[in-house]
Amino acid sequence: MFRRLLLAAALLLAMSAAHAATLDTVRQKGYVACGVNVGLGGFSMPDSKGVWRGLDVDDCRAVAAAVFGDAQKVRYVPTTGTSRFAALQSGEIDILSRNTTHTFLRDVTIGLRMVMVNFYDGQGFLVRKDAKVQHLPDLAGGTICMLQGSTHELNLADWMKQHDIEFHIVLLDTTDVLIKTMLSGRCDAASSDSSNLASIRGAGVPNPDDFVILSDRISKEPLGPMVRRADDQWLDVVRWSMMAMLEAEEHGVTSRNVDAMLADSADPAVQRLLGKTGDFGKLMGLDNAWAFNIVKQVGNYGESYERNVGMGSSLKLERGNNALWSKGGLMYPIPFR
Repeated sequence: MFRRLLLAAALLLAMSAAHAATLDTVRQKGYVACGVNVGLGGFSMPDSKGVWRGLDVDDCRAVAAAVFGDAQKVRYVPTTGTSRFAALQSGEIDILSRNTTHTFLRDVTIGLRMVMVNFYDGQGFLVRKDAKVQHLPDLAGGTICMLQGSTHELNLADWMKQHDIEFHIVLLDTTDVLIKTMLSGRCDAASSDSSNLASIRGAGVPNPDDFVILSDRISKEPLGPMVRRADDQWLDVVRWSMMAMLEAEEHGVTSRNVDAMLADSADPAVQRLLGKTGDFGKLMGLDNAWAFNIVKQVGNYGESYERNVGMGSSLKLERGNNALWSKGGLMYPIPFR
């Protein structure tokens, strides 16, 4: 058994080494290959014109803006819960930005590395309003549907052991199938990240008012992109592209005022962020206007949140834990210095 684990670890390291120069490869291709959900409103879904939009999509657009100066240089690769990691391991995609939970095992055993959290979430439950279910224990003995390849199955198994309550679990491949199964009456509840359930309720079912999300949360689900191990330069590019969006929000830099802030701001932090002083871009192998291009073309984190999942979207999710640290949330940009 130990020998098999060593061989598996060696294989993963070899795979990582084979893709060590991701930034060079991306430049040669002329685009960032971004692994996304097959369709999750607010996070990654094509609109009526086929344009991909969402909070996860914006992370990949930010990287493209940083690398190419053009946020449109992204190709989106839909992945399922079971195919997503293999797509990144094999080099089919350069970034996995697909509502993926950061866990110990995922971080240390599959040859991948979590970049940072772009959305703090928790596992919840969607039920029909006419079922008059108030809390999870009310569903004892019922059927709960969820997506295969997620952390949710283990979370619920742990909860059942802790509370000595049993459910029948049905595992499904995609959100579309989950919705159809829920609507057919086969499921007493659907379980997923609460943001996923909000997306399903807001845009996936024909009559949103027929469904309600229970207040129960049984897990922590810190979601964010992943990249391959053994490529620190690419990890830096992706992480700091996301961090730049947080830093911009903290200092009031938006897509609308970024030109004026570059020209007029006397704030040293803003000057460093936008490339007026320092060589932060060059330290990562990028142009010093990398962060300026991100904010100009994609916006700061608050802008991305608001239009995709916030009160200006169909999901209407309040910031909560995803607010800046200075406003009671957990989003804390690392200093640009």
